[in-house]
Amino acid sequence: MASKKKSTGNDVDLADLRARIDAGDEQIQKLINERARYAQEVAVTKSSEDAAAIFFRPEREAQVLRAVVERNQGPLRDEEMVRLFREIMSACLAQEEPLKIGYLGPEGTFTQSAVYKHFGHSVRALPLATIDEVFHEVESGSADFGVVPIENSTAGAVNHTLDNFLMSPLKICGELELRIRQHLLGSMDGLDKVVRVCAHPQSLAQCRAWLKEYLEGIEQVEVASNAEGARRARDEAGTAAIAGDAAAEVYGLDKLIADIEDRPDNTTRFLVIGRDLFSSSGDDRTTLLLSTADADDAGSLHNMLAPLSENGVNMTRIESRPSRRRKWHYVFFIDIEGHVEDDNVAAALKELEKNAQLFRVLGSYPKAIL
Repeated sequence: MASKKKSTGNDVDLADLRARIDAGDEQIQKLINERARYAQEVAVTKSSEDAAAIFFRPEREAQVLRAVVERNQGPLRDEEMVRLFREIMSACLAQEEPLKIGYLGPEGTFTQSAVYKHFGHSVRALPLATIDEVFHEVESGSADFGVVPIENSTAGAVNHTLDNFLMSPLKICGELELRIRQHLLGSMDGLDKVVRVCAHPQSLAQCRAWLKEYLEGIEQVEVASNAEGARRARDEAGTAAIAGDAAAEVYGLDKLIADIEDRPDNTTRFLVIGRDLFSSSGDDRTTLLLSTADADDAGSLHNMLAPLSENGVNMTRIESRPSRRRKWHYVFFIDIEGHVEDDNVAAALKELEKNAQLFRVLGSYPKAIL
């Protein structure tokens, strides 16, 4: 008869720890459902408002997530805590009907990853063929919000997004930053088998030095999205793609070379676009669309922007684009710190509007959180 194995002190400690984990899981589940019930009650009290505004308040979500970071004492990193709370909030908000979020598709793009980072996975992500379509779907109400790229830390501004704001009534409701890791994807067994590389122009620009060093002379094909490039790499012999992990998984491609972006901090900033302006979150950014009354006058741009410094408002970014009104006439996209409800920002904008030929507030929205 086999002897019974004796339990050790370590076995007792492990059993006790597992019991504590189980008890903690039960408590967490109970609290999450309690939070969901509170979210339902909030929805009922605001049932007369626009549905999107009921279930997504960017200023409120930003305040909640900042509080998560402030009270986090580890061992989980701030990024992980924020991700977990974002998913909890996403699930709670989706109880009535999931938000519909338009993005530059198809499935597997970095913009899709940005959607899930900002809204969580309990939304209905709508892949669209172009940035224009993202704007149109939100304008028509077919999508509640949209997510579009606005600039990359390596390749610069996404001009197509900027140009859409010239004609669109939509507002900027939020922003997020996504660390972009570019991989060379394909089905071949070595770089010597690569005949062409397909990618979005932004991704080709972000990997310019690597391509020159390792694939010099290989044809570079610009496509509408990295996911489209990944689809071609799946279907075409000799074609490789530049894309991220999501595209590799969706299209069943091998990661030939990982992290080929030229800079290790390669990051893209995305904007959330919607139909409404929202209240201050306490740490916000405002984006303006401006043009000078007479661009031929010396110092006209400086004079137009003077109220910002006079009121202590910090300008963090300026981009120019053709106005499409006449040749060599430009509009300026300007980011400033603060919200239009802040006293100093409101005073500055009142004076700025007097000096500008074109003046529009594109949005006041919470700054990106992690």
